[in-house]
Amino acid sequence: MQARLAEIRPLVEAELNAAIDALPAGDLSDAMRYAVQGGKRLRAFLVMESARLHGLDDDASLPVAAAVEALHAYSLVHDDLPAMDDDDLRRGQPTVHVKWTEATAILAGDALQTLAFQLLADPRVGDDAARMRLVGSLAQASGAAGMVWGQALDIAAETSGVPLDLDAIIRLQGGKTGALIRFAATAGPLMAGADPAALDDYAQAVGLAFQIADDILDVEGCEAATGKRVGKDADANKATFVSLLGLEGARSEARRLADAGQDALAGYGDAAGNLRDLARFVIERDS
Repeated sequence: MQARLAEIRPLVEAELNAAIDALPAGDLSDAMRYAVQGGKRLRAFLVMESARLHGLDDDASLPVAAAVEALHAYSLVHDDLPAMDDDDLRRGQPTVHVKWTEATAILAGDALQTLAFQLLADPRVGDDAARMRLVGSLAQASGAAGMVWGQALDIAAETSGVPLDLDAIIRLQGGKTGALIRFAATAGPLMAGADPAALDDYAQAVGLAFQIADDILDVEGCEAATGKRVGKDADANKATFVSLLGLEGARSEARRLADAGQDALAGYGDAAGNLRDLARFVIERDS
Protein backbone atom coordinates (compact mmCIF):
# COMPACT_ATOMS: atom_id res chain seq x y z
CA MET A 1 0.00 0.00 0.00
CA GLN A 2 2.72 2.47 0.92
CA ALA A 3 4.42 2.02 -2.45
CA ARG A 4 1.15 2.73 -4.26
CA LEU A 5 0.47 5.74 -2.04
CA ALA A 6 3.94 7.09 -2.79
CA GLU A 7 3.24 6.62 -6.50
CA ILE A 8 -0.10 8.45 -6.32
CA ARG A 9 0.97 11.50 -4.30
CA PRO A 10 3.16 13.22 -6.94
CA LEU A 11 0.64 12.43 -9.68
CA VAL A 12 -2.18 14.11 -7.77
CA GLU A 13 -0.01 17.06 -6.77
CA ALA A 14 1.00 17.62 -10.40
CA GLU A 15 -2.63 17.40 -11.53
CA LEU A 16 -3.75 19.95 -8.93
CA ASN A 17 -0.88 22.31 -9.62
CA ALA A 18 -1.51 22.18 -13.37
CA ALA A 19 -5.16 23.10 -12.84
CA ILE A 20 -4.28 25.97 -10.49
CA ASP A 21 -1.43 27.19 -12.73
CA ALA A 22 -4.00 27.75 -15.47
CA LEU A 23 -5.79 30.32 -13.27
CA PRO A 24 -5.00 34.04 -13.07
CA ALA A 25 -1.94 34.71 -10.88
CA GLY A 26 -2.43 36.40 -7.52
CA ASP A 27 -3.24 35.83 -3.87
CA LEU A 28 -6.26 33.69 -4.68
CA SER A 29 -4.45 31.10 -6.78
CA ASP A 30 -1.43 31.23 -4.43
CA ALA A 31 -3.70 30.45 -1.47
CA MET A 32 -5.37 27.62 -3.40
CA ARG A 33 -2.01 26.08 -4.28
CA TYR A 34 -0.86 26.40 -0.66
CA ALA A 35 -4.05 24.75 0.61
CA VAL A 36 -3.71 21.63 -1.56
CA GLN A 37 -0.08 20.91 -0.68
CA GLY A 38 0.78 18.01 1.60
CA GLY A 39 -1.62 15.64 3.27
CA LYS A 40 -1.85 11.88 3.20
CA ARG A 41 -3.84 11.70 -0.09
CA LEU A 42 -5.91 8.83 1.27
CA ARG A 43 -9.02 10.01 -0.58
CA ALA A 44 -7.10 10.16 -3.86
CA PHE A 45 -5.75 6.68 -3.10
CA LEU A 46 -9.29 5.38 -2.60
CA VAL A 47 -10.39 6.85 -5.93
CA MET A 48 -7.51 5.40 -7.91
CA GLU A 49 -7.57 1.99 -6.24
CA SER A 50 -11.33 1.62 -6.62
CA ALA A 51 -10.95 2.58 -10.29
CA ARG A 52 -8.17 0.05 -10.78
CA LEU A 53 -10.38 -2.66 -9.26
CA HIS A 54 -12.81 -1.96 -12.11
CA GLY A 55 -10.30 -2.08 -14.94
CA LEU A 56 -9.73 1.67 -15.26
CA ASP A 57 -6.23 3.09 -15.65
CA ASP A 58 -4.65 5.92 -13.68
CA ASP A 59 -5.05 8.42 -16.52
CA ALA A 60 -8.84 8.11 -16.23
CA SER A 61 -9.01 8.23 -12.44
CA LEU A 62 -6.40 10.95 -11.83
CA PRO A 63 -8.74 13.93 -12.46
CA VAL A 64 -11.26 12.38 -10.05
CA ALA A 65 -8.54 11.84 -7.44
CA ALA A 66 -7.47 15.48 -7.81
CA ALA A 67 -11.11 16.58 -7.58
CA VAL A 68 -11.70 14.88 -4.25
CA GLU A 69 -8.47 16.32 -2.85
CA ALA A 70 -9.45 19.83 -4.00
CA LEU A 71 -12.84 19.41 -2.35
CA HIS A 72 -11.21 18.10 0.83
CA ALA A 73 -8.76 21.02 0.87
CA TYR A 74 -11.65 23.47 0.56
CA SER A 75 -13.34 21.86 3.56
CA LEU A 76 -10.18 22.19 5.66
CA VAL A 77 -9.64 25.84 4.72
CA HIS A 78 -13.19 26.70 5.78
CA ASP A 79 -13.11 24.39 8.82
CA ASP A 80 -10.04 26.26 10.14
CA LEU A 81 -11.69 29.69 9.97
CA PRO A 82 -12.34 31.61 13.21
CA ALA A 83 -16.10 31.24 12.75
CA MET A 84 -15.70 27.45 12.58
CA ASP A 85 -12.96 25.55 14.45
CA ASP A 86 -10.58 28.54 14.69
CA ASP A 87 -7.33 26.67 14.01
CA ASP A 88 -3.99 28.32 13.23
CA LEU A 89 -2.06 25.19 12.20
CA ARG A 90 -2.76 22.69 9.43
CA ARG A 91 -0.35 20.09 8.01
CA GLY A 92 2.40 21.66 10.07
CA GLN A 93 1.94 25.09 8.46
CA PRO A 94 -0.05 28.23 9.28
CA THR A 95 -3.65 27.92 8.12
CA VAL A 96 -4.70 29.86 5.03
CA HIS A 97 -6.53 32.63 6.89
CA VAL A 98 -3.46 33.14 9.10
CA LYS A 99 -1.04 33.29 6.17
CA TRP A 100 -3.32 35.54 4.11
CA THR A 101 -6.66 36.90 5.37
CA GLU A 102 -10.04 35.47 6.31
CA ALA A 103 -11.53 36.85 3.10
CA THR A 104 -8.84 35.22 0.96
CA ALA A 105 -9.33 31.94 2.81
CA ILE A 106 -13.08 31.99 2.18
CA LEU A 107 -12.58 32.74 -1.51
CA ALA A 108 -9.81 30.13 -1.87
CA GLY A 109 -12.12 27.52 -0.36
CA ASP A 110 -14.94 28.56 -2.69
CA ALA A 111 -12.62 28.33 -5.70
CA LEU A 112 -11.27 24.90 -4.69
CA GLN A 113 -14.83 23.59 -4.39
CA THR A 114 -15.70 24.69 -7.93
CA LEU A 115 -12.34 23.46 -9.22
CA ALA A 116 -13.30 19.98 -8.02
CA PHE A 117 -16.29 19.90 -10.35
CA GLN A 118 -14.23 21.32 -13.19
CA LEU A 119 -11.82 18.41 -12.77
CA LEU A 120 -14.70 15.91 -12.87
CA ALA A 121 -15.66 17.31 -16.28
CA ASP A 122 -12.31 16.24 -17.79
CA PRO A 123 -12.91 14.00 -20.85
CA ARG A 124 -10.26 11.56 -19.56
CA VAL A 125 -12.70 10.51 -16.82
CA GLY A 126 -15.09 8.79 -19.23
CA ASP A 127 -18.27 9.37 -21.13
CA ASP A 128 -20.97 11.87 -20.24
CA ALA A 129 -22.90 9.32 -18.19
CA ALA A 130 -19.87 8.45 -16.04
CA ARG A 131 -19.03 12.08 -15.42
CA MET A 132 -22.62 12.91 -14.51
CA ARG A 133 -22.72 10.05 -12.00
CA LEU A 134 -19.57 11.41 -10.37
CA VAL A 135 -20.83 15.01 -10.32
CA GLY A 136 -24.09 13.95 -8.68
CA SER A 137 -22.35 11.77 -6.14
CA LEU A 138 -19.75 14.37 -5.16
CA ALA A 139 -22.39 17.09 -4.87
CA GLN A 140 -24.42 14.92 -2.51
CA ALA A 141 -21.37 13.84 -0.50
CA SER A 142 -20.07 17.36 -0.04
CA GLY A 143 -23.26 19.38 0.42
CA ALA A 144 -26.20 19.78 2.76
CA ALA A 145 -26.82 16.03 2.90
CA GLY A 146 -23.17 15.13 3.50
CA MET A 147 -20.02 16.94 4.60
CA VAL A 148 -21.52 20.41 5.08
CA TRP A 149 -24.46 18.88 6.97
CA GLY A 150 -22.02 17.09 9.29
CA GLN A 151 -20.18 20.34 9.92
CA ALA A 152 -23.48 22.07 10.69
CA LEU A 153 -24.33 19.34 13.21
CA ASP A 154 -20.91 19.81 14.81
CA ILE A 155 -21.38 23.57 15.17
CA ALA A 156 -24.91 23.12 16.51
CA ALA A 157 -23.64 20.68 19.14
CA GLU A 158 -20.94 23.13 20.26
CA THR A 159 -23.31 26.07 20.54
CA SER A 160 -26.09 24.13 22.28
CA GLY A 161 -23.87 23.00 25.11
CA VAL A 162 -25.67 19.63 25.14
CA PRO A 163 -23.18 16.74 24.79
CA LEU A 164 -23.85 14.33 21.94
CA ASP A 165 -24.50 10.65 22.53
CA LEU A 166 -22.77 7.92 20.51
CA ASP A 167 -25.49 7.64 17.86
CA ALA A 168 -25.39 11.39 17.28
CA ILE A 169 -21.60 11.39 16.90
CA ILE A 170 -21.78 8.53 14.40
CA ARG A 171 -24.40 10.45 12.41
CA LEU A 172 -22.36 13.67 12.55
CA GLN A 173 -19.11 12.03 11.48
CA GLY A 174 -20.86 10.04 8.79
CA GLY A 175 -21.47 13.41 7.17
CA LYS A 176 -18.49 15.52 8.16
CA THR A 177 -15.76 12.94 7.47
CA GLY A 178 -17.41 9.82 6.12
CA ALA A 179 -19.37 11.18 3.15
CA LEU A 180 -16.31 12.26 1.19
CA ILE A 181 -14.52 9.00 1.97
CA ARG A 182 -17.55 7.11 0.65
CA PHE A 183 -17.49 9.14 -2.55
CA ALA A 184 -13.80 8.39 -3.03
CA ALA A 185 -14.16 4.67 -2.45
CA THR A 186 -17.16 4.33 -4.78
CA ALA A 187 -15.74 6.53 -7.56
CA GLY A 188 -14.34 3.50 -9.40
CA PRO A 189 -17.63 1.63 -9.79
CA LEU A 190 -19.41 4.90 -10.58
CA MET A 191 -16.95 5.51 -13.43
CA ALA A 192 -17.36 1.95 -14.67
CA GLY A 193 -21.14 1.77 -14.25
CA ALA A 194 -20.75 -1.07 -11.74
CA ASP A 195 -22.43 -1.79 -8.40
CA PRO A 196 -20.82 0.36 -5.65
CA ALA A 197 -22.45 -1.48 -2.71
CA ALA A 198 -19.41 -3.43 -1.48
CA LEU A 199 -17.09 -0.44 -1.64
CA ASP A 200 -19.72 1.72 0.04
CA ASP A 201 -19.88 -0.77 2.93
CA TYR A 202 -16.08 -0.74 3.07
CA ALA A 203 -15.95 3.06 3.11
CA GLN A 204 -18.61 3.43 5.82
CA ALA A 205 -16.61 1.20 8.13
CA VAL A 206 -13.19 2.65 7.28
CA GLY A 207 -14.42 6.24 7.40
CA LEU A 208 -15.72 5.80 10.93
CA ALA A 209 -12.53 3.99 11.98
CA PHE A 210 -10.56 6.93 10.57
CA GLN A 211 -12.50 9.39 12.72
CA ILE A 212 -12.09 7.29 15.85
CA ALA A 213 -8.34 7.24 15.17
CA ASP A 214 -8.43 11.04 14.85
CA ASP A 215 -10.15 11.30 18.23
CA ILE A 216 -7.47 9.07 19.75
CA LEU A 217 -4.71 11.19 18.19
CA ASP A 218 -6.27 14.32 19.68
CA VAL A 219 -5.67 12.73 23.09
CA GLU A 220 -2.39 10.87 22.55
CA GLY A 221 -0.84 12.44 19.46
CA CYS A 222 1.84 15.10 19.29
CA GLU A 223 1.65 18.31 17.30
CA ALA A 224 4.86 17.60 15.39
CA ALA A 225 3.49 14.32 14.02
CA THR A 226 -0.12 15.33 13.41
CA GLY A 227 0.69 18.75 11.95
CA LYS A 228 -2.20 20.34 13.86
CA ARG A 229 -3.14 21.31 17.38
CA VAL A 230 -3.99 18.43 19.71
CA GLY A 231 -6.05 18.35 22.89
CA LYS A 232 -8.64 20.77 21.49
CA ASP A 233 -11.57 18.39 21.95
CA ALA A 234 -10.92 17.94 25.64
CA ASP A 235 -10.29 21.66 26.14
CA ALA A 236 -13.68 22.37 24.55
CA ASN A 237 -15.36 19.60 26.57
CA LYS A 238 -16.46 18.12 23.26
CA ALA A 239 -18.09 14.69 23.10
CA THR A 240 -15.95 12.29 21.06
CA PHE A 241 -15.58 8.55 20.62
CA VAL A 242 -12.83 8.64 23.25
CA SER A 243 -14.86 10.64 25.77
CA LEU A 244 -17.80 8.25 25.39
CA LEU A 245 -16.00 4.91 24.95
CA GLY A 246 -12.70 5.54 26.72
CA LEU A 247 -9.34 5.06 25.02
CA GLU A 248 -9.40 1.28 25.07
CA GLY A 249 -13.04 1.14 24.03
CA ALA A 250 -12.34 3.51 21.13
CA ARG A 251 -9.34 1.42 20.02
CA SER A 252 -11.43 -1.74 20.15
CA GLU A 253 -14.22 -0.17 18.08
CA ALA A 254 -11.71 1.14 15.52
CA ARG A 255 -10.24 -2.37 15.14
CA ARG A 256 -13.70 -3.86 14.75
CA LEU A 257 -14.57 -1.37 12.03
CA ALA A 258 -11.27 -1.91 10.21
CA ASP A 259 -11.97 -5.65 10.20
CA ALA A 260 -15.51 -5.04 8.90
CA GLY A 261 -14.12 -2.90 6.12
CA GLN A 262 -11.75 -5.64 5.05
CA ASP A 263 -14.54 -8.21 5.13
CA ALA A 264 -16.62 -6.05 2.79
CA LEU A 265 -13.94 -6.51 0.10
CA ALA A 266 -14.21 -10.31 0.01
CA GLY A 267 -15.73 -10.31 -3.47
CA TYR A 268 -12.68 -8.57 -4.95
CA GLY A 269 -10.20 -11.20 -3.80
CA ASP A 270 -6.49 -10.45 -3.79
CA ALA A 271 -6.94 -7.46 -6.12
CA ALA A 272 -8.17 -5.42 -3.15
CA GLY A 273 -5.00 -5.95 -1.11
CA ASN A 274 -4.09 -2.27 -1.06
CA LEU A 275 -7.53 -1.31 0.20
CA ARG A 276 -7.31 -3.92 2.95
CA ASP A 277 -3.94 -2.48 3.95
CA LEU A 278 -5.51 0.98 4.09
CA ALA A 279 -8.16 -0.24 6.52
CA ARG A 280 -5.38 -1.26 8.88
CA PHE A 281 -3.31 1.86 8.24
CA VAL A 282 -6.07 4.31 9.22
CA ILE A 283 -6.16 2.97 12.77
CA GLU A 284 -2.38 2.61 13.17
CA ARG A 285 -1.25 6.02 11.84
CA ASP A 286 0.32 8.75 13.98
CA SER A 287 -0.91 11.71 11.92
